[in-house]
Amino acid sequence: MFTLVQLTNFVAVAEELHFGRAAERLQMTQPPLSRQIQLLEATLRVQLFDRTNRSVRLTPAGRAFLHEARRILRQTEQATIAVRQVSTGEAGAIAIGFTAASAYSMLGKVLDTARAVMPGVEIVLREMVTGDQLDALTESSLDLGLVRPPVNSPELSSRPAAQERLVAALPAGHPLAEGEGALDIAAFDRQDVLMYSTKESRYFHELLISVFRAAGIAPTFSQYLSQVHSILALVNGGWGIALVPEAATQLRYAGVVFRDVHLAAPAPVELSLTWRTGNDNPALHALLRHL
Repeated sequence: MFTLVQLTNFVAVAEELHFGRAAERLQMTQPPLSRQIQLLEATLRVQLFDRTNRSVRLTPAGRAFLHEARRILRQTEQATIAVRQVSTGEAGAIAIGFTAASAYSMLGKVLDTARAVMPGVEIVLREMVTGDQLDALTESSLDLGLVRPPVNSPELSSRPAAQERLVAALPAGHPLAEGEGALDIAAFDRQDVLMYSTKESRYFHELLISVFRAAGIAPTFSQYLSQVHSILALVNGGWGIALVPEAATQLRYAGVVFRDVHLAAPAPVELSLTWRTGNDNPALHALLRHL
């Protein structure tokens, strides 16, 4: 089988049609260049050049092989560049998990950063609840997760990504939807509240339980749902009121009014960037450096 060195030497001679000039271009002497061309012809079992004391010309086989040699060298160069880009995080792929609520806020910032600093990297998005993301990160089927804390696994690394407020989502025409300024959380006492699922939305469920317990109030939980957009759809239909992350106000429902709420912790909703500690994907670490 011929080598890339032999192909490079052949292309130089074919373009110069002069062994001396080709040797000078390749920064070598003429005898070893002639030997490389002879070895290449022996490997291919064809004559690539017609040589005389006065000229060097390509044979028909040489002209056909020149096209293929250039193509192979081009592909080799492209492959080298691609591998180097992967090693520096400029190319490759990264799988990012996100919760439905994080899609309204942090996900856009992550994607904007990825497009800006590593446009050659393929981004694979997967919408998953926090528990499923943590499993996928541990199993290496996910590179980066936008998850709700806490992250307790020793196999995973995590750092805070964002904090935001809780706001009240109220049906238009509801008594609490009227007026200006922020609501007192005590106004939720004995109200029909759309609650988050204890399993799929465990983070928000426990957060609201702690908020209501700290305020000493007892809302009536009318329904349990896992997605913010589902909760807002029911608020829009007049099925109850809700507390949702501030980013959810980007979802426009004609029959939903949002109001600020006075809470002991002004921004209790937390989001973390999480990844497997041993993940060696260069694209992941390139993205983390810029986030």
